[in-house]
This record gives sequence, structure tokens and C-alpha cells, in this order.
Amino acid sequence: MTAETHLQGPEISAAQFFEIWHHYDSDGNGYMDGKELQNFIQELQQARKKAGLLAQILPTEENFLLFFRCQQLKSSEDFMQTWRKYDSDHSGFIDSEELKSFLKDLLQKANKQIEDSKLTEYTEIMLRMFDANNDGKLELTELARLLPVQENFLIKFQGVKMCAKEFNKAFEMYDQDGNGYIDENELDALLKDLCEKNKKELDINNLATYKKSIMALSDGGKLYRAELALILCAEEN
Repeated sequence: MTAETHLQGPEISAAQFFEIWHHYDSDGNGYMDGKELQNFIQELQQARKKAGLLAQILPTEENFLLFFRCQQLKSSEDFMQTWRKYDSDHSGFIDSEELKSFLKDLLQKANKQIEDSKLTEYTEIMLRMFDANNDGKLELTELARLLPVQENFLIKFQGVKMCAKEFNKAFEMYDQDGNGYIDENELDALLKDLCEKNKKELDINNLATYKKSIMALSDGGKLYRAELALILCAEEN
């Protein structure tokens, strides 16, 4: 059954939605680029004419992905605060149990009460959709795909990440007082230099947004090495 056939009816299941996602995520990179998203939206618009309302394409309970993106996390700062809350062990990733708690809290905020079995299904679908390296957990950049593109500042930082050696050297350079963490002023200096060196990726006019989003990871204004590494340190195979 094709994606177009799935969208003919007023409702589809979460499993069918996952199949449709793969239909449009044609290169299998875990997210939709401009062309893929455009095709996806065009077909949703066609379905809207037949179903009445776009929201009716999925049952209310199973429309959680769209709700999450459009209603809950409206800024990258909100996203980073949420990440810090659910990465409770500060491991740099959210495992299935942490993700399950994340989704439960999200649905409660939307006044949605669902059975535990359904919540488990949602968690598994999220992992299947966004766990790019299939390790059974979601890293920061993987979960950030839920953000609208214009709010996903992490995309911009992908092109300026450093190897571990370079990152450690930079951290020590900007940790001017040597206290083991970077405060807001030290981060400001670091980001200004990054913007100057990487003008194609980073816009100096968005410096305040970058800073607020990254500082949302901090511990009372103290941004430790592990937290900043999530943004600026590239993974090494």
C-alpha cells in the first residue's frame, strides 16, 4: 500500500505514519530535507481537502509528533531545558526509559492520558524514527530533529564541531579563570570567535540566541565540559 493510499482515509495508525515517513525520507537519513518535506506537505494538503482538517489525518492521540513540534517546544532554549531535565544522568543521551518519561510528560501537558502500552509503542516509534545509529538511545542532535528547522540551532553547529583534542584546548582557553566550567561571559567570548571564524554557518546576529540555548544546559550558570561538548565536540569513531 502506498503512502498516497494511506492518506486517503480520515485516520491512519502510528505504524502507518512511520511507513509514510520512510516513504518521504527517501535517503534514509532520519529527517526530511527541503524537497522531501515539500512533497510530504503537498500530499498532506491534498489529504486535508479530502479529510476536512489536517489534524484528522492522525487520530488525536497519535498526532503527538506534530503536536510536539508545533506546540510544545517553540524555541531551542525550551528544547535544551527539556533535554537537561530528561537526560537525568547527564550521559549525553536519552535512553528508552528516559524517552518514555519525556513523552508521558509531554502528553500530560497536552491533557492527554494514555495507557502505558501505548506510551511504550510511541517510545519505540520515536527510537525507530530518530535513532540514526541504531544504538537504542537518542543523542541530543537526534532528538533535536523534533524542532522546527528555523529553531534547530544545533544544525548550524554541526559544521563547526571540533575533534576532542581541539575542543579540550578551546575549553581550557576560554575557561579563563581555570575553575573547570565556562560562565556566560566566557561562553560569549567563545561564540563570538566561532562566529567570526565560521561566518557561513554561524550568524553573529544570532549570538544571543545561541548563548541562551547553550546556557540552558548549564548547572546554575556553570557550563561544564561535558555539556558544552554536546554542542561543539564531534564524535570520534
